[in-house]
Amino acid sequence: MYHIRQLRAAAAESGFELCGATPALATPEEGIYKGWVAEGYAGEMRYLTDHRAEVRANPRRLLASARTIVCVGKVYNSAGPEGVPISRYAWGRDYHDVMRAGLIRLVERMRQEAGEFDSRICVDTAPLLERSYARLAGLGWIGRNTCLINQQVGSWVFLGEVLTSLEIETNDRPAPDRCGTCCRCIDACPTAAIVPVGDRWTIDSRQCISYLTIEKRGAMPEETREGVGEHVFGCDICQDVCPWNRRAAVTEEPAFAPLDDLSLEDMARLSEEEFRTRFRGTPVSRAKYSGFLRNVAVAIGNSGRSELLPAVRKLAESTDSVVAEHARWAMEKLERRTPHHPLSERYTMPTS
Repeated sequence: MYHIRQLRAAAAESGFELCGATPALATPEEGIYKGWVAEGYAGEMRYLTDHRAEVRANPRRLLASARTIVCVGKVYNSAGPEGVPISRYAWGRDYHDVMRAGLIRLVERMRQEAGEFDSRICVDTAPLLERSYARLAGLGWIGRNTCLINQQVGSWVFLGEVLTSLEIETNDRPAPDRCGTCCRCIDACPTAAIVPVGDRWTIDSRQCISYLTIEKRGAMPEETREGVGEHVFGCDICQDVCPWNRRAAVTEEPAFAPLDDLSLEDMARLSEEEFRTRFRGTPVSRAKYSGFLRNVAVAIGNSGRSELLPAVRKLAESTDSVVAEHARWAMEKLERRTPHHPLSERYTMPTS
């Protein structure tokens, strides 16, 4: 039998700070997930609600011979510039590629030690409730902001899994919930996207800044635009304010080194080719050029900076109707000189 000590050593050599294992059984959180979908909290993310939703209920639908799920975590927190309107996870190369490469190395190392076995590698594109399995494998607990939090390294962690036919000896147990009575993530969310469900909390994606700037296609609902603030791609507020991230681990992974900073004006002036070149191989490309400029226009409108009017007027001339409409909204907002409430004033970082 392959032992958890061997697995953890192999995972560390493959670039992962966290590693655990849990039986490849249906997760007890399946019902919670189905309830979340039924409430409409997935918004327009059909890949979370179509036929793949049923596959998530049982890992053996992904690998029939699966006996164990190996769960790993890789820290992506890097020391980048402050006030960047792009979520920290998207500062470097696309994490799917980095995680998959590390998981391939892990499987190769496991085969050297344990012989041949069936396996399937999963990053977050596979229909698997990965946070639930990571919790069961002892990697951390699921906080009120629905992020997996590890007591030692914090929540700036990418998750990945290997479904394997190996039986792995492990005494891993779910980590205790250490959020206590803290509600800083809930209080800090500008759009009130963290909502109560019974005695738990969950994310209403339709209100979440990350959903609105990444997943939402077409027009952004006008009533949500002010809450988006100056975010262009994603949002980190609920993790920024989390006390468990005060001393969060910092990665040495070169792939996650931050890009050079771009101002909102620079972003607004990017041509489509410049956008593709600048963000090729990074998560930002997921927004596509139209969605990116739509988000830039909203951020400019919320900036309160009248000196950005020329840049947003240029966007208002776009042949893309969505970009042009959002730019006109931003122009009207700037011309009314709405008082500016910068991101730094929306919440206070914890000091103790």
